[in-house]
Amino acid sequence: MQFNKPLIRGVLQKRYKRFLADIDFGEQQFTTVHCPNTGAMTGCAEPGFIAYCSDSDNPKRKYRYTWELSVNGNNEWIAVNTQRANQLAGTALKTGFIPELANITEWQAEQKYGEHNSRIDWLGRAGNGQQCFVEVKSVTLNDHGQGYFPDAVSTRGQKHLNELILMRQSGQRAVMLFVVMHTGINEVRPASHIDPKYAQLCIQAAELGVEFYAVKTHISDAKIELDRVVRFQLR
Repeated sequence: MQFNKPLIRGVLQKRYKRFLADIDFGEQQFTTVHCPNTGAMTGCAEPGFIAYCSDSDNPKRKYRYTWELSVNGNNEWIAVNTQRANQLAGTALKTGFIPELANITEWQAEQKYGEHNSRIDWLGRAGNGQQCFVEVKSVTLNDHGQGYFPDAVSTRGQKHLNELILMRQSGQRAVMLFVVMHTGINEVRPASHIDPKYAQLCIQAAELGVEFYAVKTHISDAKIELDRVVRFQLR
């Protein structure tokens, strides 16, 4: 996934009200930008981090710029725009990047499903007609190379796991795909120390046949691309 136009480099001053951040693009001229991330963003949004933003080039938009990337004090790159994870997941699924899912050739994004009229990130169909429901999560919480999800208690994440369990019990394939959007992370596991209910649901889901995969990305100010499949540990 290549950025359409060069990103604008600045220095993060603060993130606030979940969807806003102030960034200095030079000469102490702070600009308020859109933050496309509803999570806690632990370790991703410290004042002084380098921040890269895309420019909508739309003067009518309330916040012209969108925060895309951070670079922390260890020179690790972090993609903070969670929408990018879904795009990269689509590339991984459509190109057979994950061998276990390579037999599925038809993929559609944002399809309605489940008992609560939810939307699945990606819905696939194999040649035998079996459907495959894929929920995508962006992973940016890093602890010495270990990635964790979620970075805060996530009732929404718990709901998604329960719906994947129902899909699996109905005879379809159900997949949780974690996209690592932090270059310092080398494997992923549920954050049992943050959301023990979510972690326990992961174990329950796996026992019932829900599949778990994680892919790592390479990130730069020019593009974000798939790097490799990495280990996902339930415990």
